[in-house]
Amino acid sequence: METALKEQVKSERLKADLITNVSHDIKTPLTSIINYVDLLKREKIQDEKIARYLDILDQKSQRLKTLTEDLVEASKASSGNLKLEIAKIDLVEMIQQTNGEFEEKYQIRHLDLVSSLPNECLLIAVDGRRLWRVLENLYNNAFKYAMENSRIYVDVTSSDGFAYFTIKNVSANPLNIHADELTERFVRGDVARTTEGSGLGLSIAKDLTQLQGGTFKLYIDGDLFKAQVGFPLCNLEEPEHLEDSPATDEVVSPPGA
Repeated sequence: METALKEQVKSERLKADLITNVSHDIKTPLTSIINYVDLLKREKIQDEKIARYLDILDQKSQRLKTLTEDLVEASKASSGNLKLEIAKIDLVEMIQQTNGEFEEKYQIRHLDLVSSLPNECLLIAVDGRRLWRVLENLYNNAFKYAMENSRIYVDVTSSDGFAYFTIKNVSANPLNIHADELTERFVRGDVARTTEGSGLGLSIAKDLTQLQGGTFKLYIDGDLFKAQVGFPLCNLEEPEHLEDSPATDEVVSPPGA
């Protein structure tokens, strides 16, 4: 049993290293392409067709850059090969800030952000940067896949010693998929591929949540999609900054692994 676990950890680490190395090899020429495209776009190109081609090249190269970055993060998160800086954070305040970041973006697709937040402070022990990444992925998922001219509902609650964040929306396309499948890498809810995305967002969000000792659940009911993230509430008497996780060369196993 112990030998099998060690082999699994070794395999995950080798996989993470391979993805990181390949992504690095891709990143170097990709950066050159992005820089040259940027230089060309600064020129006053009169030919509309060439200008349009440059815009497409810019969009696709930026998308490839995002994909390579997501691949590295997904690999590190799934293997637990990340250093966490744990501190006490008010989940309510974090959601208020995230709402502010996304309200203007949601207006592009005429999405109305409706939030229900408690007046009390709900402290959780997490890595603020990693938690932001989880929330960013969930809010972006709603932006990409929600039906236009609809509402995005977010709320924060507490129960049985846990603080919970929930986000839900009505999907623009039929969700003919099991909820658990959506957290598998490269799986997307829109089987017709009508939206651009790497299919890594929810997988990364789940792994980063579990890496910080939280719970991550998805629910599908017809065309209604809901995601819920939960973290244990902190004791107010605990120190503001908690002990950091092991360094990056040590593997932190997700809860239940």
